[in-house]
Amino acid sequence: MNPAAQLSIEEIDRIIEMAWEDRTPFDAIEAQFGLPEKEVIKLMRREMKASSFRMWRERVQGRSTKHAAKQISDVFKCSLQKHITLNKISKR
Repeated sequence: MNPAAQLSIEEIDRIIEMAWEDRTPFDAIEAQFGLPEKEVIKLMRREMKASSFRMWRERVQGRSTKHAAKQISDVFKCSLQKHITLNKISKR
């Protein structure tokens, strides 16, 4: 069965949000939701307007930050992002 068919509306919204983010690799989406890159592309095509999908594909295609194998580090988030613990932003 298609893994995307079992996702809730909230999960689909979060996947779309993560896919739009420049620094979130497809591997992070797969680790969190079990959707490989091809399935994320199918989901984006299905859930977005055609013009928005084309614009997203142009931005994402070949972008090194969207593919963990092409990234410099193994971290799924920006190094400048603050750590969040117990819903409070910790001080540096």
